[in-house]
Amino acid sequence: MHYYLIGICGTAMASLAGLLREKGHRVSGSDEHVYPPMSTQLEAQGIPVADGYRTENLEPAPDMVVIGNAIPRGNPEVEQVLDSRIPYTSAAAVLRDEFIRGRHSVVVAGTHGKTTTSSLAAWVLDRAGFAPSFLVGGVAENFGSSFRWTGGSTFVIEGDEYDTAYFDKGPKFMKYLPDTAVLNNVEFDHADIYADFDAVKLAFRRFVNLIPSRGTLVAGFDSPAVRELAAKAFSKVESFGIEEGAKWRAEAIAIQSDGMWFRVRVDGSDFGKYATPLAGNFNVRNCLAVIAAAESMGADREAVREALLSFRSVKRRMEIRAEVEGVRIVDDFAHHPTAVRETLQAVRLKYPDDRLIAIYEPRSLTSRQRVFQHDYASAFVDADIAVIADLFEPGRFAVENRLSTDELVAAIRERGTEAIFIPTADEIVWHLGPRLTRGDTVVVMSNGGFDSIHEKLVKSIGG
Repeated sequence: MHYYLIGICGTAMASLAGLLREKGHRVSGSDEHVYPPMSTQLEAQGIPVADGYRTENLEPAPDMVVIGNAIPRGNPEVEQVLDSRIPYTSAAAVLRDEFIRGRHSVVVAGTHGKTTTSSLAAWVLDRAGFAPSFLVGGVAENFGSSFRWTGGSTFVIEGDEYDTAYFDKGPKFMKYLPDTAVLNNVEFDHADIYADFDAVKLAFRRFVNLIPSRGTLVAGFDSPAVRELAAKAFSKVESFGIEEGAKWRAEAIAIQSDGMWFRVRVDGSDFGKYATPLAGNFNVRNCLAVIAAAESMGADREAVREALLSFRSVKRRMEIRAEVEGVRIVDDFAHHPTAVRETLQAVRLKYPDDRLIAIYEPRSLTSRQRVFQHDYASAFVDADIAVIADLFEPGRFAVENRLSTDELVAAIRERGTEAIFIPTADEIVWHLGPRLTRGDTVVVMSNGGFDSIHEKLVKSIGG
């Protein structure tokens, strides 16, 4: 079967293309401004990619067109598909029908931690002999890929609450047929598609309602909204957390040079001591979720323990991009205020004696709006210096609706952290690079490329 993907270079779409190719389908697609790493990844897999959207790309007509969720009406290829009545669908529907249906589906959902937790779940289940196929939202370093097809009986997938396609505005995770569902946390996000927090909770409530009675909901009870949602589940619930009230609890958490150690208790009884090279209490929660999920699936306990210890994280999640002359450059995907706060807390715990410099680019659709104006103010308290860049494409929002960087800088300063507004990556590098010294840790937080600021900082150090 010939699948043609419109918007093929998106992370999820490129991963889907690879899965389809590994399953034996013919795959091609198109995108705009095609560039590495996705372009080279697709090329290495023998998947042809047209640069630019043109009607002639669909000649001869493929068997099925997959329309990416960022592709709108008015796109010339979408219009050709509709005019010519070429069969079309969404990426989430293809994943369900080609890969998930008939297999044990492990879906990791929640506002934060989905990519790390789903990657960790895939690695743990792999080490425990399940040979899972998977698709996650980043490059899982243990596998060197964001996807894998094994043909086995288990599929691990990151369950995104964002909408599916222009013709299907429901969340992607509603397509994924969860047998084991991990719900880490629920907070307000994606203000571009959810009107308020109640709308977000409704989406997750519907997700929980998909889990069959024979299935399992692994529920993060440190999140009040998850506790509320779990109470209405028809499936078995395995609650986890650091705070009181959860069945699976991490206690005696200790920070060491090689990561975190913690003891797991189940209903008050000792379940054993575990270690992870990841940093931060949020990663302890991620590990705890996977331990509980793996136990519910009958995984060998010792294999789970060893897999946690050997997990190498995900690219762009507290990833050390370089260490030059005693200066550490860390890349992280954080953009929600909770993610920014927890990332900086984790880095502070891991490098307590360093000068911590946080560089933040408001880039996501929600982070560029005023909805989190006050929440961001307390997100930088663990940094010694906070550098706030200009909003990505600020003109997309009216002045009265967009995040005010001036107000944010002033609010951060009021909480005792030195803060400065520097609009562009090049200006940040010019201002900061020559002033970086041994013992500095720089955390760059953006959910985009940020004009290659990491490489530019490395070149500027000592200049």
